[in-house]
Amino acid sequence: MSFPKNFFWGASSSCAQVEGAYDVDGKGLTNWDTRRQNPGCCSFHYGSDFYHHYKEDIALMAEMGFKMFRLSISWARILPEGEGEINPKGIEFYKNVFAECHKYGIEPLVTIFHFDMPVALLEKYGSWANRKMIDAYVNYCKVLFENFKDDVNYWLTNNEYNVMIFYGAIDMSTGQPSDLNRLYNEGHNELVAMAKAIHLCHEMCPNAKIGPAPNIDTAYPATTNPLDYIAALDMNDLRNNMWLDPLVFGTYPASVNKYFKNHDIKLDIQDGDMEIMKTCKPDFIGFNCYGNSTVEHLDYYKIDWSEMAGADNRNMSYLMKMMEKPGLGKSVPNPLLPKAETDGHSYDPYCIRVTARRLSERYRLPLIITENGYGRPDTLEADGTIHDDYRIEHLRGMIREMEKGIEEGALLFGYCPWSAMDLVSTREGITKRYGFIYVDRDEDDEKAKTAEMKRYRKDSFYWYKKVIASNGADLD
Repeated sequence: MSFPKNFFWGASSSCAQVEGAYDVDGKGLTNWDTRRQNPGCCSFHYGSDFYHHYKEDIALMAEMGFKMFRLSISWARILPEGEGEINPKGIEFYKNVFAECHKYGIEPLVTIFHFDMPVALLEKYGSWANRKMIDAYVNYCKVLFENFKDDVNYWLTNNEYNVMIFYGAIDMSTGQPSDLNRLYNEGHNELVAMAKAIHLCHEMCPNAKIGPAPNIDTAYPATTNPLDYIAALDMNDLRNNMWLDPLVFGTYPASVNKYFKNHDIKLDIQDGDMEIMKTCKPDFIGFNCYGNSTVEHLDYYKIDWSEMAGADNRNMSYLMKMMEKPGLGKSVPNPLLPKAETDGHSYDPYCIRVTARRLSERYRLPLIITENGYGRPDTLEADGTIHDDYRIEHLRGMIREMEKGIEEGALLFGYCPWSAMDLVSTREGITKRYGFIYVDRDEDDEKAKTAEMKRYRKDSFYWYKKVIASNGADLD
């Protein structure tokens, strides 16, 4: 068996990380535009200048043979104040992008909200903890569906809404991570908003399909200790199932109650919330998947958030600390995962296979991988080549296991790794690169203002082109 005949091969991006043009043509500011970056990293102001290079970039995607391109819409480019007056230049830009995709037979997969909150809304409402954000989001969705109903057939609601809450990241969350009650209520409000958006899409765009785009993994128990197995089950509920069950079944997993009790978390579930979610019926599930976690039991203790205050969020110790869930479990290194021959990094090629099978069995909905990839600094050689064998090896392992998962019953219909072109990474600037297309810029914002940002094809560009042409059969 090979990949399905009409499998959607493509790649992903996000508006804040690629578009640039942060203050061009009436766009309002977002939290990304005002965010303080890590030392040595560029801002998101200029990105990869997709705003001015979109025709060139989409032509390169077509050259690779893309069937789908996942991108996101900037809320503040459409509604500079988050609400109220519509920016016609924003509508025009995305209309042009979608038209360019369709010219080459590339299906746009459009994320409605990819972390980029208009600053005006943050100043007005504070965060997703304020239920007025639900109405603002639904109104934004209405504007999108009205204007792009003839351009977009596949919509994604919110990107990785679950990990923003689950990790409680000091550097990413709109609330204080020490206030877990606030964080999890933010998550509940986002779920209600997404459910309303799914209802609205089905009403306004009856021919379109829509689904969520969380970051989903599968927890492996660290040992055969039954407590580790239970911790893995509970971690799957808290990190993964909690963020999909309400949109499919209209319920939260029962096991999260003990974690909530330990940490004084009480969801403010209002009348009608669960019914709205139970009846929204997503058409598919998109999920970002970079690797699964390995979990061991962890006794309850009171979290000391001061340990992470001012820490460098690029350090693995920081990330591992955020994955400690006292009274439930914690993530630990897995010595059984393979190491790549090219650069020796430990990675999990089984993550998509395992997780797609688990999601297929639990939800019985079509699945598409909306992110998966390998970020490393790349070197532009004097002759214009970029040799990224490490990325090819990583993706090859993922795709091989993905195919096995499909043979075993995983309901996958597409693969959009991160990312189509190089973009500004969340924590590591432009130095950490993911793309098939190299963008010639560095961390210097002043240079980026006027940089040509010339595009180059990496070795992975030619490799992925061959993968797509063979529908996944030729991975050499």
